Amino acid sequence: MIKLKPRQILNRPFSSKLLSQLLKGLLVGVITGLIVSIFRLIIDHTLQFLYVLYPYLRLHPVIIIPYGVLMVLNCWGVGKLIGPYLTNIVGSGVPQIEAIMLKQNQMAWWSILWRKFVAGLLVICPGLFLGREGPCIQMGAAVGQGLAEDVFKADEDERNLLLACGVAAGLAAAFSAPIAGVLFLVEEITFNFKPKVIIPALSATVAADLVTILFFGTQPCLYLPIKTNLPVNAYGALIVVGVLLGVLGYVYQYSLLSLRGLYGWLDKLPRQYHSVIPLLLVIPIGLWQPILLGGSHNLINRFFTPAFITQLMHESTSMLSLMVVFLIIRFGFSMVSYGASVPGGIFMPILVLGALLGVIGATVMIGLEIVPIDNYANIVVICMAGYFGAIEKAPVTAVMLLCEMVGTVDQILPMLLVTFVAYLVIDFLGGRPIYEALRDQIDFKGILVKNN
Repeated sequence: MIKLKPRQILNRPFSSKLLSQLLKGLLVGVITGLIVSIFRLIIDHTLQFLYVLYPYLRLHPVIIIPYGVLMVLNCWGVGKLIGPYLTNIVGSGVPQIEAIMLKQNQMAWWSILWRKFVAGLLVICPGLFLGREGPCIQMGAAVGQGLAEDVFKADEDERNLLLACGVAAGLAAAFSAPIAGVLFLVEEITFNFKPKVIIPALSATVAADLVTILFFGTQPCLYLPIKTNLPVNAYGALIVVGVLLGVLGYVYQYSLLSLRGLYGWLDKLPRQYHSVIPLLLVIPIGLWQPILLGGSHNLINRFFTPAFITQLMHESTSMLSLMVVFLIIRFGFSMVSYGASVPGGIFMPILVLGALLGVIGATVMIGLEIVPIDNYANIVVICMAGYFGAIEKAPVTAVMLLCEMVGTVDQILPMLLVTFVAYLVIDFLGGRPIYEALRDQIDFKGILVKNN
């Protein structure tokens, strides 16, 4: 029997390329983290300004007309920015990145990067119901591609690796969630768990998150110190919750994929100027409830304030009616916003809808004495994970994202239960990973012909 020596089994010392790839991933993460942090900072401060602006407009209605004119001019500016690269800039950008990986698409990285940054701010800051994470992911991918092509002169495989690092870093920086960034890459983009991709991507997410800490501190972006566990007798009800979230997730997917016909009647208005509709329609919403505007991170935070919970419990009928109205408005205007051919994501709008469903569900479950009032926050967070996991068809990403966002893993079992039930239901109904489905609606042939 021949016995191999260790040096014949192990790799040759100092022959690994992993360190080089890890350092390149770190560079992608640092640059992406810086860009995304500035992007987040501008959005956060602008949305805070809207909470002051709209009450002022209510008191001085004569200013509403010039503000509407400003929104029309804003639409014109957005159209000029995105027009030359419309297919690659509209939406979240994730389907476009998936198409690049599949050799169905090409991206002029610098043009996409700065146009996505500026145009994203121009539509998110006025309060359209769009998430910041989509632009962040695509900008991270553009950073990775730019470094690969213009700095490292990399081949296609390494370009895709750094592009993948940028995707993970973009999501990590958007939500301060490095592990979720890597899991999203696995479940939505690469569909494999190869260490040669995961390790550089993880280095990129850690670097990006470290940069965001310098801007936003170490506290999770939706910090919710959940201190109580669900009672055992509530787990049966969670299965029902999962089924309902799966059905509602399918409704969301079907509605989102039907948006092409929403603006079909505007056949005389070029597609890049369709944003004029939501930019004007958002004004009455802001005049009524400015807290509803934007990705609405602040709306979720409000759901967990003691004053809101107390009012919800004491005025349950009227508050439930208001939450249903909020849900309808958030759902409908999310579709109007995303369908207007503008740059913006769907992560945060989905999480807000999940939170609203959680508020409604928690109130009902508390009223029926299925869970005590101390478990209100548990149900809301669980519904956020389940609804998001169903629509994205990325259950592991959903659970980890919520754990990182709220800063606790105590509720990971009920989150997994609800998320996987919702996943099975939407799969049974015929749902697909939403970005894959959106990619199938995009015609990339013109881009490939133009670049070839």
